[in-house]
Amino acid sequence: MTPLSIDAERLTGRLQELGQIGRDGDGRLVRLAASDADKAGRDLFVAWLREARLDLIVDRIGNIFGIWKDGANTDEAPVLLGSHIDSVIDAGIYDGCYGVLAGLEVIETLKAAGFVPARPMAVAAFTNEEGVRYTPDMMGSLVYAGGLPVEEALTTIGTDGSILGAELERIGYAGPEEPGFLKPHAYVELHIEQGPVLEREGVPIGAVENLQGISWQRITIQGDANHAGTTPMSMRRDAGHAAARVVTFLRDRARNANTPTVATVGCMSFEPNAINVIPSRATFTVDLRDPDEGRLRAEEAALAAYLRELAVAEDVAISVEQLARFEPVIFDRRIVNLVEDAARKRGLASKRMTSGAGHDAQMIARIAPSAMIFVPSKGGISHNPREHTPDADLVAGANILLDVVTRLAAE
Repeated sequence: MTPLSIDAERLTGRLQELGQIGRDGDGRLVRLAASDADKAGRDLFVAWLREARLDLIVDRIGNIFGIWKDGANTDEAPVLLGSHIDSVIDAGIYDGCYGVLAGLEVIETLKAAGFVPARPMAVAAFTNEEGVRYTPDMMGSLVYAGGLPVEEALTTIGTDGSILGAELERIGYAGPEEPGFLKPHAYVELHIEQGPVLEREGVPIGAVENLQGISWQRITIQGDANHAGTTPMSMRRDAGHAAARVVTFLRDRARNANTPTVATVGCMSFEPNAINVIPSRATFTVDLRDPDEGRLRAEEAALAAYLRELAVAEDVAISVEQLARFEPVIFDRRIVNLVEDAARKRGLASKRMTSGAGHDAQMIARIAPSAMIFVPSKGGISHNPREHTPDADLVAGANILLDVVTRLAAE
């Protein structure tokens, strides 16, 4: 019997339509959380939920849910699908949006086919997954899973000085429901890989079995500003040079380790930031990731020890602020098996994978069995307007999600 399939044209068309929401004057896609552009994207998604005749619920942190209850036993916990629709600055159109719109597409496909689920189904668009305007990232799902009090999240001050709660009120997405009002039976998130592995190996489906732990720190090095031409090299307290040594230390340590550890310095600023003045202050971020908690802790300890040595060697003062810390996540083995089984039945190769990026699934995994499905990313590129996944791969991933969800919703 020919397996049920999603409406490919509807899914890809919606991705393109949503991808035009939030373009700035230079044509860049910038749909930051709780912004006017985010409101426009949310409004479009809500319109599609209403067209699908789903029950619409928005919680206090602004998470949007479309719930299908028709014929289901409403006493049973729902199968939840989803991701996010906020973006980074100058983004591509697939990150997050693919999982949200594919989740909606799966529900619409099952409704049209006359499928009667044993339990409700729901699709979610979580608030502020990217963490660009407000920190931490994955905030909406973190609050939903009970990892951050909603009142604390709502008072978060953004990079532009705005307050998240006030902005959600302003754009009309400060809902009445308490986060966590609905505890899922299972959660499945479909996502582009955002990396090169599936494309390089020619594998169309990734069965994501775990997700890396993440450690974000902000480091400040304090030295002395002085004249760049008259101060001998031996008499400098150069915060800029000390910062450069940290960057090199992290890169060398990660590259020389026989582990999947990665380390990144993504932001750096100097004061007074003048060409002819020795920097008196350097402030920069460190992003450490590893799928093993023990190794991640070891890398944090190694960095802390190096900073202590550096402070003495360079005669500078160093302070560290922890911005975010998430332990590695092991996804539900049974759902991962369902992903592999669904791919096999459709004649598609699959590969068990680790997610190098953070996702809402890592938060929802705290309260429900969860897993992810990956599809290839062209060139491994993401968070970039060149982000691309061919339509055939998008449709294949959505059909795997359809098959997995059909099994879960029938339980």
